[in-house]
Amino acid sequence: MSRNKELLSKVGLRIDGRRANELRRIRCKLGVFTQPDGSAYLEQGLTKVLAAVYGPHQVRNRSKAQHDTCIINTQFSMAVFSTNERKKRPRGDRKSTELSIHLQQALQAVVLTELYPWSQIDVYVEVLHADGGTYPACVNAATLALVDAGIPIKEYVCACTASLANEDTPLLDVSHQEEVIGGPTLTVAALPTSGKIVLMEMSRRFHLDHLPKVLNKALEGCRDIRNILDETVKNHVKELGASTGWANKTS
Repeated sequence: MSRNKELLSKVGLRIDGRRANELRRIRCKLGVFTQPDGSAYLEQGLTKVLAAVYGPHQVRNRSKAQHDTCIINTQFSMAVFSTNERKKRPRGDRKSTELSIHLQQALQAVVLTELYPWSQIDVYVEVLHADGGTYPACVNAATLALVDAGIPIKEYVCACTASLANEDTPLLDVSHQEEVIGGPTLTVAALPTSGKIVLMEMSRRFHLDHLPKVLNKALEGCRDIRNILDETVKNHVKELGASTGWANKTS
């Protein structure tokens, strides 16, 4: 338990100077590439992710095409320089495959796939630097890339992590250092507007008494991230309007 106590100082500050309920700084931008139909770059603390969306387009493998829905194909990969340990296989390993499936699960919950029968949407995410909360950063970046591609979604899908310090204090948006020296980490992907949970995963077991407050803290983070993403989208639309002269026409 002494290791957990290191997560919070006596004055309630974490290793990186944040309070227990503070997100890491999030910086994001839409339309970072011209080749894909949609793209986004997101920094969540020191974790940095690129996301690109292609489609909807014709299904490459026609035997997998569905008459009433669109296939969402996701691929997660990490740059060989994204961690301190050199990765021999940036994609295709067990962890990358698992995160690709989890990303697909999150996006299928919001994309209006019924609008694109016999079609396919490809979503690629690349982790440039990993410092905790890799999956949440990928979900948040992919959401922005879908918006940039103009693909209709029900609402934003956002993800965040939470943990526990000193046995009773929930920590929001856990960094890699906190993951290493702390206790179990809860990862949640949710639809903040409707309050639905899309995915929930624990690195280790939580005591049942602690789970509700850690889960609520993660959902709180998803709502805060949703507001940040929405503000980014609004600013992006304003910039597009100004560059095309829409702002002058409508004013």
